Amino acid sequence: MSTATATEALPTFDQLEGTAKNDRSEAFALLRDAAMPDLAVLKTAAAWLLLAALLEAIGPYLGKLLFDNHLVPRNAELATMAALLLGAWLAGSAASVIRYFQLVRLAGLAMRSVQRIRERVYGHVLRLPMRFFDTAITGQLVSRVTNDTEAVKSLYVQVLFVMLDAAITVCGVFVLMFWLNWRLALVGAAMLPAVVIVVMLYQHFSAPAVAKARSLRSDINAQMAENINGMQVLQAANAAPRFADRLRQTSWAHYTARTHEVRANAWLLRPMLDALNVVLLACVIAMFGLQGHGGWMGPIEVGVLYAFIAYVERVVEPMINITVQFSQFQQSVVAASRVNTLLRETEAEQPANALRVASGVIEIENLNFQYAKGPQVLHGVNLRIPHGAFYGVVGHTGSGKSTLLSLLLRFYDAPAGSVRLDGRDIAAFDEDAFRQAVALVPQEPFLLAASAFENIDMGRKLPRDRVEAAAKAAQAHGFILELERGYDTPLGEGGARLSVGQKQLIAIARALAGSPQVLLLDEATSHIDSDTEIAVQTAVNGLKGHVTVIAIAHRLSTIRDADQIAVLNHGHLAELGPHEDLMARDRGIYRRLYELQRLEMEGVSEASATDASKAG
Repeated sequence: MSTATATEALPTFDQLEGTAKNDRSEAFALLRDAAMPDLAVLKTAAAWLLLAALLEAIGPYLGKLLFDNHLVPRNAELATMAALLLGAWLAGSAASVIRYFQLVRLAGLAMRSVQRIRERVYGHVLRLPMRFFDTAITGQLVSRVTNDTEAVKSLYVQVLFVMLDAAITVCGVFVLMFWLNWRLALVGAAMLPAVVIVVMLYQHFSAPAVAKARSLRSDINAQMAENINGMQVLQAANAAPRFADRLRQTSWAHYTARTHEVRANAWLLRPMLDALNVVLLACVIAMFGLQGHGGWMGPIEVGVLYAFIAYVERVVEPMINITVQFSQFQQSVVAASRVNTLLRETEAEQPANALRVASGVIEIENLNFQYAKGPQVLHGVNLRIPHGAFYGVVGHTGSGKSTLLSLLLRFYDAPAGSVRLDGRDIAAFDEDAFRQAVALVPQEPFLLAASAFENIDMGRKLPRDRVEAAAKAAQAHGFILELERGYDTPLGEGGARLSVGQKQLIAIARALAGSPQVLLLDEATSHIDSDTEIAVQTAVNGLKGHVTVIAIAHRLSTIRDADQIAVLNHGHLAELGPHEDLMARDRGIYRRLYELQRLEMEGVSEASATDASKAG
């Protein structure tokens, strides 16, 4: 996709963001479903954290007993005092150990949950129809599958642990506070509405900034991936400075959004709650100081005051931790919303039956087609291709060749009944059976950074003799054996060790290895030399009578031996017949295209001969 196209397509893909941000319930459902298989782990961790909270709450109570029973009345029972101090230390230590092991337990839950989300998202992307990828940006998709799912991990590891632990601690401490002195506990409870207000203000100010920052991060990934892939074009067109400036502007917008988020954190989280903590402690001490002046407070023991000061710290600190985690919580929920936005994309429909391709007879009847919100591309095309036939498809740019191929591949949905395979609607066949029966050799061969064997096998676990037979049929066996490790030789990223023609032969071998009934070639010889073109022709001609072959051809010499050649013109089937019949038409489109190519080739040959003569 060109840079200009990517920029235009960007809003189309991100328009769905608003829906996810307006309705977070689906994002929470995604997070819940991912953790559901480990619900027992979560319940066990909650039970242990409850025990840790109770153990931690014991310390101040033991301190209260120490003050009221020993220090204030000067009752120096050393054994009892030592037991109280030792009990407080043991309770605190045990609580710390329990929290450590539960953090490890929840970290494992987090890793498994993120793995489930990532596998679900990637599997969903693989099942999306091709029309989705017409506007999707590769960098954004990668960002959602990697960065956004990774951000979700923080929700389980940090937010879930801290909030669960803090909530249990706060509840346990408040129970003990009310048990000791319900009047002072009411003073502490007055802090809760203030905390809720702070959290609501933080969400209000930070949520837009967090959402914008994550969206801009996807844009940065998309631009970088696009620019790196098109680096040759950028440098050749001297466009690198302009695109660097474009990325700089996006990066600055991302920086600005993150700055707004940081400011909201700085004002509304720790500083605000620290101030509330000071106010609460002052109120508790003031109540203790005013107890002798009558009123509803009643007498307050020194030990109770000590316990309350300790409990206030144990209430305020978890609340501070909870609110501090809202920053990460906000990012995780936004990330989950972005992931959920992708998951809401409708997958390609899969038929419920188990129809399989038997022979590969293709029938196209009155086929009309147009892309969404676009002009009609194909107009009443009729074509019947028998089993084992070799048909070529030619035409000017924009005549509908690639569209016809995409419909035959079910990348787009053809009108019901207009494209049939073995007499059945092409949409009725089982997906796996269809993909096994209909193979594609694209114009730009896609090769993995793997061995020649793996590139032909493509994870199908085919026998080695079958892979080698496919390579022989594709005329690729010879040059593969010349590699230092034969079929086990790594080909490099994108098949960097091979020529364009050799990559194409590998792609043909890959298609043939699946023993397809139908083979579709999308201008498979447009970027290869004459010797490789002859090899491709030999491979295709060897399939006659066994595999139905449809070849879209830019280089017309490739399909000269085809049984029939279909000529498309502005979406209409203008001509149909073998090469000789089409060449016999005085003003035929095919004849004009063929003669024009022949003149171009003759001109190239004469120029080459002239250059060679001058060199001699």
